Amino acid sequence: MSRYSKTLGLLGILSLGLLGACSDQATERQYVIKFSHVVAANTPKGLAAELFKELVEQRLNGRVVTEIYPSGQLMSDDDSLEALAFNEIQMTAVSLSKYNRFTKKLQIFDLPFLFNDMEAVGRFVNTPEGQNLLTVLEDKGLMGLGFWPNGLKQLSANSPLLVPPDAKGVKFRIQESDVLEAQFLALDSNPQKLAFGEVYQALQVGTIDGQDNTWSNIYNERFYEVQEYITETNHNLLAYIWMVNTEFWHGLPPEIQSELRLIVDEVNAAIMTMAVELNAGDRAKILQDHPDKIISLTPEQLEQWRVAMRPVWDRFREEIGEEVVQAALDSNKP
Repeated sequence: MSRYSKTLGLLGILSLGLLGACSDQATERQYVIKFSHVVAANTPKGLAAELFKELVEQRLNGRVVTEIYPSGQLMSDDDSLEALAFNEIQMTAVSLSKYNRFTKKLQIFDLPFLFNDMEAVGRFVNTPEGQNLLTVLEDKGLMGLGFWPNGLKQLSANSPLLVPPDAKGVKFRIQESDVLEAQFLALDSNPQKLAFGEVYQALQVGTIDGQDNTWSNIYNERFYEVQEYITETNHNLLAYIWMVNTEFWHGLPPEIQSELRLIVDEVNAAIMTMAVELNAGDRAKILQDHPDKIISLTPEQLEQWRVAMRPVWDRFREEIGEEVVQAALDSNKP
């Protein structure tokens, strides 16, 4: 039995009435969407999930109920993939690197210095190559609804990181990604795979020396409290794929599917603006209270980081697919 099964069992009992609820005329079934994620509610992903819930409530007149469980309240990212596959939850949005054991195609989003800015990310996910990536897990019973960018990542540590040799021997927390592991090994660093919810304490007690994340996560998870320096590199994208259980989706009445699809499109269009604005705002908050923590690199220093990480591309380019990599590179052109 999975470690989250007891919790789900209790929730199932509490929501049993909702699952079988009908209107006064006993003609309309009510559907429940359990949506689990691990970040704070006021991050881009958290706000996108709440926007989805709000729009569903406005437009579907109680026929669909959305239950949002942020900050890992219900389960971890790893558990949510299993739960989603078995329809124990109906939606989740976990980091793309979590899917590496199922497909190598989504590793495209982990390549270092692939996107020049968030506008390029937006262009790429709307290309045919980007949209095709939403379908790569349909044989696992998982249907992609959209890509949710959190933002570009920065490096943090307790010693200043100005040039790649400064990262030598530093124990960096990473997600479960072969690409991310390879990029830190290319810096002669010591990558440590660790769950997101364990990062703050690990930094606090010195189990790890540093991490990389978006301004939004660095601020909302208070990583800046336990790190002396944050180097503004924008070296990686942190993004999620919004997934729904395929069987659940296709089991919905056509009119509900149609309205949900419109809502999905609106949420996908809104999250890019949310991500840009929230990250800029959270960077400004850290800068205001801790101006000495943020390190801005010169163009020459930034180029050294690019050169040091570039060999990672050659290692993973073939298994990701040349056409996908090229589409991402082309998206850097306005």
